[in-house]
Amino acid sequence: MENYEVIHEGGLPIKAWVKGVQLEDAARQQLVNVATLPFIHKHVAVMPDVHWGMGATIGSVIPTKGAIIPAAVGVDIGCGMMAVQTGLTADQLPDNLSTVRSDIEAAVPHGRTDNGGKNDRGAWGDLPLSVEGRWRGLADRYESITEKHPKALAHNNSRHMGTLGTGNHFIEVCLDESNQVWVMLHSGSRGCGNRIGTYFIQAAKKEMERWFINLPDKNLAYLVEGSELFGDYVEAVQWAQDYALENRKEMMAAVLSALRQTLPEFAVTDMAVNCHHNYVTKENHFGANVWLTRKGAVRAREGDLGIIPGSMGARSYIVRGKGNPVSFHSCSHGAGRAMSRGQAKKQFSLEDHAKATEGVECRKDEGVIDETPGAYKNIDAVMAAQADLVEVIHTLKQVVCVKG
Repeated sequence: MENYEVIHEGGLPIKAWVKGVQLEDAARQQLVNVATLPFIHKHVAVMPDVHWGMGATIGSVIPTKGAIIPAAVGVDIGCGMMAVQTGLTADQLPDNLSTVRSDIEAAVPHGRTDNGGKNDRGAWGDLPLSVEGRWRGLADRYESITEKHPKALAHNNSRHMGTLGTGNHFIEVCLDESNQVWVMLHSGSRGCGNRIGTYFIQAAKKEMERWFINLPDKNLAYLVEGSELFGDYVEAVQWAQDYALENRKEMMAAVLSALRQTLPEFAVTDMAVNCHHNYVTKENHFGANVWLTRKGAVRAREGDLGIIPGSMGARSYIVRGKGNPVSFHSCSHGAGRAMSRGQAKKQFSLEDHAKATEGVECRKDEGVIDETPGAYKNIDAVMAAQADLVEVIHTLKQVVCVKG
């Protein structure tokens, strides 16, 4: 029996793993619009954390031949997760975890102040040597991209390497089912990826105007393979995805170093995962080489390790892919929002948030109400809906959560 639903409203089919979870009308319409495009390959796949997104639906997997939709990739290019298992156990953590949280907050710039200016606490002032080294490995390619496309330049490029950002980005200390301590974090390509994404989204829209191409949604503007802009976009997006990987590695190193200052000596096991969930790459599906955009989805080929985080206060999962070909070897990237940030701020109180995050050392102020657990789908329902896509190998429960 198929575990997905098929939506067919003109265009190609949409195969959606949404049994038992919400698919709101706005997201459904976005998906229908995408499925009508002439360069979609076979069908569009939809993960159970699906919800409406700016530009394109979060939780969608879009295979294309001969074109890429920059807004489907989005502006947080290469956003993803990293997790490592340590040799520590729960009984080696202090009873009061506030010091652990403070140490992490001091080690990793997070949030955003000064409107992103020179005094922004979410960026480095003087670059640490390790950040300088990682940036040096990326700088030449970035200079080549931005010399050709100056409007894609972000002036906080190196200063964002090894920083968390805002919104749903986080750093967590978690316990697994055996009380082993894990460190997990969520971030992407920061200001660099944002500028690259924004620039090429606008460039694609101008191309549609230039060729008088009418689309059901202007955000579906695309770049055609073989054009100069297409090649430049692929180069830039691959660079941003590399930046995102290095950003997560730098943060993880900083967090582990901070923990070693106050916790007993520990090693990191071989269990480490670093995966994108907002990106585009070339893959082979159903006998054809395609550009596959995962917008809020994780690659889940047979044997692939991935991370599916729940909301603050909920469980998270380390998973192994089952290689389901119908999903284009993909799974969800999290629980998925059940409501907008604005709705969450209206619906939930500080008391609601404190109750929902009881037992987690984290922020309990109004600045994170839009990230409260009730604003997200039930992670258990999301996992049940994709049982044919992944198997769970570790279940994590956070005890410390740092938000931007």
